[in-house]
Amino acid sequence: MPEPSRPPSLTVGNIALSFHRAAAAVVRRVLEDAGHEVHGVEAPHEQLFGLQAAGEIDLLVSAWLPASHGTYLARYEDEVQVLDPHYAPYCVWAVPPYVPVEAVAEVADLARPEVADRMTRTLDGINAGAGISRFSARMITEYGLDRSGYAFRPGTEQSFIHRVERGIAEREWFVIPIWRPQYLNRVHGLRPLAEPKGLLGGTDAARPVVTRTALTTIAPAALERLRTLRLGNDGIEAIDELINVDGLTPLDAADRYLRDAERTAR
Repeated sequence: MPEPSRPPSLTVGNIALSFHRAAAAVVRRVLEDAGHEVHGVEAPHEQLFGLQAAGEIDLLVSAWLPASHGTYLARYEDEVQVLDPHYAPYCVWAVPPYVPVEAVAEVADLARPEVADRMTRTLDGINAGAGISRFSARMITEYGLDRSGYAFRPGTEQSFIHRVERGIAEREWFVIPIWRPQYLNRVHGLRPLAEPKGLLGGTDAARPVVTRTALTTIAPAALERLRTLRLGNDGIEAIDELINVDGLTPLDAADRYLRDAERTAR
């Protein structure tokens, strides 16, 4: 009797940031459990969507919709199916927990002279194509913070993490454009500022994007698991912490998280 055919190989793409690697690692394990061989690709935000539009990625993990990545997906949305969300990300500006809420409770407070004199006025972020970077550059002018000397500076994930860790270590007053899920929130207790103008995009839905071709080849059991997978912001941050603090690879972190989740569910 011939052996049953192996499911086809698939390419999973993720944005080149650690928490996206965390989510992609779980998706990869779901597919591998169903017998698929999985190849990984990662790229900056807009470039990754371009790769899927060009047919080089079967599953993209994940599109933050509608605010952060909707414009990138709109170019080829008829060629894909967007699955149910795995978590609910949102962007914030945050300060370290030792900055008193009485001094800085919302974004507009940053312009108060006694605050601006003490605050580091360069806001360091990640790459310019990220939603949080686009939103933050606009907020500097919309809130008039440029008149107080504030500026937004995009950077790499490594420079962003270093900026937070150095600032915390030196008890510096600084603002960080960040988001949930991100392990730095969990580790350092960063405090979000109120942003009443609503320029940070609200709460998105982090949704896997599957090409219509891949939909016909993914094992049905795997596709059903992907449709019902709910990691939540806490779950992503837990995996992200395993990667960045405990030093696990994304796949090893996903394995530990899934084992722990299975034990909890029993």
